[in-house]
Amino acid sequence: MTKNILTTVQAGFQKRKIRYRTITAVLIAITAILCMAMLYFGTTTYSPVVIFKVLLGEQIKGAAFAVGTIRLPRLLAGLFAGLAFGMAGNTFQTMLRNPLASPDIIGVTSGSSVAAVFCILILKISGSIVSVSAVLSGIAVATLIYGLSRGGSFSGGRLILIGIGIQAMLNAVISFLILKANEHDVSTALRWLNGSLNGMQMKSIPGLFAVVVIFGGVQILFGRQLKILELGDQSAVTLGLKTDQARLILVISSVFLIAYATAVTGPIAFVAFLAGPIAGRLAGAGAPNTIPAGLTGAILVLAADLIGQHVFGTRFPVGVITGILGAPYLIFLLIRINRTGGGA
Repeated sequence: MTKNILTTVQAGFQKRKIRYRTITAVLIAITAILCMAMLYFGTTTYSPVVIFKVLLGEQIKGAAFAVGTIRLPRLLAGLFAGLAFGMAGNTFQTMLRNPLASPDIIGVTSGSSVAAVFCILILKISGSIVSVSAVLSGIAVATLIYGLSRGGSFSGGRLILIGIGIQAMLNAVISFLILKANEHDVSTALRWLNGSLNGMQMKSIPGLFAVVVIFGGVQILFGRQLKILELGDQSAVTLGLKTDQARLILVISSVFLIAYATAVTGPIAFVAFLAGPIAGRLAGAGAPNTIPAGLTGAILVLAADLIGQHVFGTRFPVGVITGILGAPYLIFLLIRINRTGGGA
């Protein structure tokens, strides 16, 4: 009897592992296809051979500028920002055991946005200073939310409620700054607030790449600890996990991912909110969901940008398209939570 149970458990584990690896491979393939499409489609289309030569550094008239200067930075920014949003959103949602606990719902993204808008509209500066300010502000707001949510002990529900309240306050500050700003500067701020890959330059990519590699690597390394935290603090402590230490590392790495990606591309709506649940349904339960969630985030950003640039008569920022995709899911989730009495 015991042997049969053990065989059944092992078979189930092997089946889940095969599913996880298959889905991850499929997501990688879709991401690669979208990357190629980002380089291929544009006002002028170039053959894959020409694109490959440009990527190798060959200076081909017209193609070198279109592919190397315009499309490649746009592609890399979308890819790395999508990975960052997806991994960070999944970490918050898993750790707090609530699909509403996404960085763009609980105020972390707004923390970065308010600093960037202040720099653009009031200080009238741009470039690396805006990025640094957005990152520092995002970290400060996340620290504030985390500190206020602790009380006597950590509470995920308290964190979500406090985060939503702080987000509302920060959004009001952003609206105030826009109303008081010079009308010539407002368009720049609004374009950034919508989340956009327009005008990306290669100088913005190395920093974003480094942040994704370092802090995304931390998220992957702590994937098992994240799954244990999902069981709740009591179960996690029983299993020997230092919950405060693990949670602090995961929160810090997530905030760096979200804040830096937001500083580069703007707050691309709902990517962090959607990536984790979609990846979780595809990859199934059991294995850490960090890598599939990151890939799903990258797919959402790249696909939304392609749709916004080439499907409609007017070109839309990527954040507009992801907002259209995410809003119905948010409404559905709220209705579901209301019907189940608070359980997602």
